[in-house]
Amino acid sequence: MQPVVTVGLDGSPESLAAARWAADEAERRKLTLRLLHAWPLLAPEPTHVPSEVDQNYWARRLVHTAQAELQARHPGLSVVGSLVADDAQNALIQAAKESEVLVLGSRGLEPVASYFLGDVSMPVVARAERPVVLVRVPSDGEGAAPASAERVVVALKLHGSSDDLLDFAFHTAAARGAPLQAVHGRSVPLHARVPWGVDHNVTEDITRDALKEMDKALRPWHEKYPQVDVTVGIRLESPAEAVVRAAEGAGMLLVGRREHRPGLAPHLGPVAQAAVHHGRCPVAVVPHA
Repeated sequence: MQPVVTVGLDGSPESLAAARWAADEAERRKLTLRLLHAWPLLAPEPTHVPSEVDQNYWARRLVHTAQAELQARHPGLSVVGSLVADDAQNALIQAAKESEVLVLGSRGLEPVASYFLGDVSMPVVARAERPVVLVRVPSDGEGAAPASAERVVVALKLHGSSDDLLDFAFHTAAARGAPLQAVHGRSVPLHARVPWGVDHNVTEDITRDALKEMDKALRPWHEKYPQVDVTVGIRLESPAEAVVRAAEGAGMLLVGRREHRPGLAPHLGPVAQAAVHHGRCPVAVVPHA
C-alpha cells in the first residue's frame, strides 16, 4: 500500500476540522489522504439496495461529502474514502500501521478528552505504531489554517533514543518550510534551592550541560536537514509545563511516547498527557524505542 495520511471521520465538527488539517498535511508531504469511517454494523459492499434501507447509506454519504469538499480545496491531492466494518478503536490502530500519520479531531480541554467516536483516541494514541496527530477545532470552526511558516515545537528528552521523534520533527518542519524549536524542561533540583531563591551557579551548570546534550542529539539531524532553522531552549521548570508554555502560538507540537512501557506504568507519560490535554495547537504523539 502506498504511503497515506489517514484521518478518522465521524461527521462531527472535530473530525471535519481534522480532515481539513490532514488534507493540508498530505499535500505538504505529497501523500494520498485516506478518509476512514469505522462502524461495526456496516454491511459488506456492494449492497445494491435502495437508500432508505441501505445501512451503509449515511456512512458513504459522510465520506463522499468530505471527499468532495477536500478535493475542491486541493484539486491535485489524491483523496480516497474507506469504510471499515469494525470497532473504531481497532480500525484506527490498524490504520495507523498503514499510514505515515494518523489524524484525529479533538474536543478541547476536557478532563477526560473524547476525540473520535467517543472515548477512543487515548487508547489509539497509546497503542498506535505510527505518529498520531490530534487537531482542535479553531474558534472560526473552519479547521486549522495552513501552517507553512509557523513554528514547530518538539519536546526533547535527554536520556534514551529520540531518533524517531527527531526524524518526524525535522521532516515535518522541512515539509512546512517552518522553523523548529527543540525544548527541554528540567525541574530545579532541591540542592539548588536557597532561602532567597535558587543558586544561579547550579542552574547555570544545569543549563550548560543540557545545552551540550541537546546539541549532541540534534547534530545528526542538522546535517540531514540543513534547510531547517533550529533553535533550542532549556526551561528550568517541570517538563510538562515547559512544553505546553513553549507551544503557545506554535503551529504544531510534537512529543514522544515510549513504545514499550512497564505493565503498570501509564500509557502516556506526563509530558505527552499535558500536551494532549492542554496544547492548543495540533499535537503529534510519536512512538519511539
